[in-house]
Amino acid sequence: MDAQLQRLLEAEARAQGIIDDASRQRQRLIDEALAAVREAEGRFEAGRGDLRAPFLHEANGRADQMVAELARKYGERQRALRELASRHESEAVDAALTLLLDPAA
Repeated sequence: MDAQLQRLLEAEARAQGIIDDASRQRQRLIDEALAAVREAEGRFEAGRGDLRAPFLHEANGRADQMVAELARKYGERQRALRELASRHESEAVDAALTLLLDPAA
C-alpha cells in the first residue's frame, strides 16, 4: 500500500509539474500574442496617415472644385444683378426725366 501511495504521490507531483509547465507556456504564448498585437497596432497607427492621404487628397480636390464652381456661380449672379441694376437705373432716370419734362404725363 505504501508503494502504491508513493507512486500516486509521484504521479501527482509529475502531473503538477506538467500543469505548471503548461501554465508557463500558456502565459508565454499570451505574452507573445499581446506583444504581436501591440506591434501590429503600432504599425497601423504609423501607417494610418498613409491610408488617409488619398482620401484627404480627393476631398481637397472636390472642395477646390466646389469653391471654383461657387465662385463662378457667384460671379455670374453678380453680373446679372449689376445688369439688372443698370437697366433699372436707366428706366428710373428715363421716368424721372419724363416726369420733370412733362409733369402732366
